[in-house]
Amino acid sequence: MTSELERRRSLALWVAREILPHEDRVRAWFARRRLAPEDVDELMQEAYCRIAMLQTVDHIDCGHAYFFSIARNLLLRRLKRQQVVPLEAISEIESFRDTQTPSPEEQVSTRLAYERVMALIAGLPERCRRIVELRKIEGWSQKEIAAHLGISEKAVEKQVWVGVRAIREGWSARGEPAGAGAIAANRKAGIS
Repeated sequence: MTSELERRRSLALWVAREILPHEDRVRAWFARRRLAPEDVDELMQEAYCRIAMLQTVDHIDCGHAYFFSIARNLLLRRLKRQQVVPLEAISEIESFRDTQTPSPEEQVSTRLAYERVMALIAGLPERCRRIVELRKIEGWSQKEIAAHLGISEKAVEKQVWVGVRAIREGWSARGEPAGAGAIAANRKAGIS
């Protein structure tokens, strides 16, 4: 009983974090398919029911892409059940790619670049590394870091600057241009 409650709580938190922020985009996508608002509500409810029936979400790498694919499949199923369906509509929906969802190649590139950035961060001197991690990865403010470490905000700012510069130099030293993967990895790591 407790584990089921924990599973539901964990799933609800995951939905709130990964799905709800993208609900408007999915609704807008349905609306562009000229669905009535009540049909959009019905499809959204069915998509959420599919998510709620999952035993675990550990296998899902990208929550909003998974949710969008459920929504798209529900719409396709609905269209295919209709008596008269414009073939273009099905073709368009089947070939639709969410432009905000990176391709598998982009995901791999970003993941590899992210790992490189994290390796560069790990190579920083201890104090600088810790400050860069707190500021750029964990999102602490300079003031919070300064209070936590008992140093001035200016010292924190300087360590962040030194750390980010060292990471950029380390990246450039390998002779690779800062492509989309590197930029995405830097954003993921909080280094801009």
